[in-house]
Amino acid sequence: MPELPEVEVVRRGLESWVAGRTVAAAEVLHPRAVRRNAGDLPAQLKGRTPVSAERRGKYLWLPLRDGAQEEPDEALIAHLGMSGQLLVVDPLSPIEKHLRVRMGFTDGGPELRFVDQRTFGHLLVAPMTSGPARPVPEPIAHIAADPLEDAFDDEEFAVRLRLRRTGVKRALLDQSLISGVGNIYADEALWRARLHWARPTETLTRPKIAELLAAIRAVMGEALEQGGTSFDSLYVNVNGESGYFDRSLAVYGRRDEPCRRCGTPVRREAFMNRSSYSCPKCQPRPRNARP
Repeated sequence: MPELPEVEVVRRGLESWVAGRTVAAAEVLHPRAVRRNAGDLPAQLKGRTPVSAERRGKYLWLPLRDGAQEEPDEALIAHLGMSGQLLVVDPLSPIEKHLRVRMGFTDGGPELRFVDQRTFGHLLVAPMTSGPARPVPEPIAHIAADPLEDAFDDEEFAVRLRLRRTGVKRALLDQSLISGVGNIYADEALWRARLHWARPTETLTRPKIAELLAAIRAVMGEALEQGGTSFDSLYVNVNGESGYFDRSLAVYGRRDEPCRRCGTPVRREAFMNRSSYSCPKCQPRPRNARP
């Protein structure tokens, strides 16, 4: 599933190609893509203008303005799921096999297409609500700020993390604590901070938590510079281009390959019905590990 860097790459593309353009028409080609939407999506979008492209964690949204309305009171939310793509393409280009929703604009320029092979993603129009730092759509108001947001509070995160009393990686995947961190970047950040994924959160010191946050921000920043991580053709930006951060991964997906720091073969361990990758030497399993 795309994580924060991959979604941020898409957000930047939407900001450049979609923000400020008025929707002429929208078409839904598969009902599952709008299964959570309460109304008629084409009618809700026609004549409205996305004023910007916003993101929190793995969620994207386009605040929608009506005419001279000053502050958008609704937004189009996009959750990419496992295979969703938001593509900006020529209106005359061939229809993609898994096209679910298409959106044209009054300027006649490139249209926005939502393509989703597995149809786990979705689009919906939802009301905005006032958050502690900025307005966000109501359905994602419970999602915690992500580590690249100004609203993220390092001190509050440290306190809440220590109170979790669970393994540190499980805590990092909790979107109510910190959003946008998934399996890939959790493993990469933990490797940088020399922490095993099962290290109990209550044993982490403030300096170690600060080091972990710095590692999360560093690895995500580097991934953004390289367009995110693309393991297959499903993870692309709005122009259909893949990222190449997978070439820089230190441990994720590198079972039995040498650790980039010490040369010890990388290990793979089962974790929450998926995998965790780490270095046995740099990240020794603690005696009081939490499964």
